[in-house]
Amino acid sequence: MSGHSKWATIKRQKGVNDAKRGQLFTKLANSISVAAKNGGDPSMNSTLAMAIEKAKAANVPNSNIERAIKRGTGELGGEQIEEYLFEGYGPGGVGVIVEAASDNRNRTSAEVRTAFTKNGGSLAETGAVSFQFERKGVIRVAADDTEENLLRLIEAGADDVVEEDLLAVYVEMKKLAEVRSKIAGDGFKIVSAELSYEPKNVVELDDQAKAVKVQKLLEALEDLEDVTNTYSNFDWAEAANE
Repeated sequence: MSGHSKWATIKRQKGVNDAKRGQLFTKLANSISVAAKNGGDPSMNSTLAMAIEKAKAANVPNSNIERAIKRGTGELGGEQIEEYLFEGYGPGGVGVIVEAASDNRNRTSAEVRTAFTKNGGSLAETGAVSFQFERKGVIRVAADDTEENLLRLIEAGADDVVEEDLLAVYVEMKKLAEVRSKIAGDGFKIVSAELSYEPKNVVELDDQAKAVKVQKLLEALEDLEDVTNTYSNFDWAEAANE
């Protein structure tokens, strides 16, 4: 009986993992479709090139990528994938920005609103939250945090370099494709390159309970298939140290 129970658990976990992988593939494919609306040739469309690069890093099959491009260029017909931006507040007044890509705005809007409401947050009017953020390009590079590497990245056009699991290189929004090309040409391995909303100031929560609630809100949003990215001005480091 225990063997059967163990197999059932493994099978169930595999099902969850397969579902999450399928959801990730859908998110990445939708991002490709949105980018491809401005041209299906990645050599002429840097945003598409970066979306494809991110999808390949997640092992999205080439057939999925090709289908997503054709959907974006209109070759497949049907409803087009559109990009949407939602703004809201989470517990403790934390600002949240949600990027979504969907063929049905009403469905996506309802799902995003429900995620906010069920997790102690609320949607806000357009512009109510985004002014607290700055649009930046972020290039994540697989490299050591050495003085030589930092100097090379700064010479390539980096405004700032932050050590995470990888090196996060921050650049002006309009220079993302240019700096990405320079960094790649200098021999660095680029893991991802994309536009991001970076907070101008962070919100420090006064207790761990609120921090947990914010985390649950962000997880609920990220679990939505139409949501491609979430951003917040929540100070994770401060919350972890409390």
